[in-house]
Amino acid sequence: MNLPNKLTVIRVIMIPVFVVFMLVPSIPGAKWYALTFFCLASVTDFFDGYLARKNNLVTDFGKFMDPLADKLLICSAIIALCSNGRFPAWIVIIIIAREFTISGFRLIASDNGRVIAASIWGKVKTVVQMFTVILLICDFNDVTGTGETGSGGVYIAEQILIYLALALTVISLIEYIVKNKDVISSFK
Repeated sequence: MNLPNKLTVIRVIMIPVFVVFMLVPSIPGAKWYALTFFCLASVTDFFDGYLARKNNLVTDFGKFMDPLADKLLICSAIIALCSNGRFPAWIVIIIIAREFTISGFRLIASDNGRVIAASIWGKVKTVVQMFTVILLICDFNDVTGTGETGSGGVYIAEQILIYLALALTVISLIEYIVKNKDVISSFK
């Protein structure tokens, strides 16, 4: 297994640790540990792709597992944020539905000997989702520690990022469907 694939596997292993810190706020510093693990996992996403392309180490495993690791990381984060009241449930459902749809496309394509790599829209969507999650974990609205959110600039930025992530989720789904419509037609 090459280094980029090892980084992808490490990202997957970090997800349960991240989730524990997200969902057990009674752990001292849990929010900051969650943020640290999420950021580390997100950085591995950049480096595994960069190293794979730079060193000509792109593999079918990486093409399949890298986007899957991203989906697991993002979906875990937004579900945890939803349970904390930080991410609207209806948007979480749309994002997860998109991820299942694309995963289904990839499975069907795989059965036909084809690997569907992430598109530029999918990559931009993932980056925006990651920044959104980071800002929401930081929760700069709750500077008093009361748990109340306001309507200030940070709150507005969070809302803009949440809806931008939603828009990019829908755009990337449409692009995948249009670009890979032959995958659907091969399904009988």
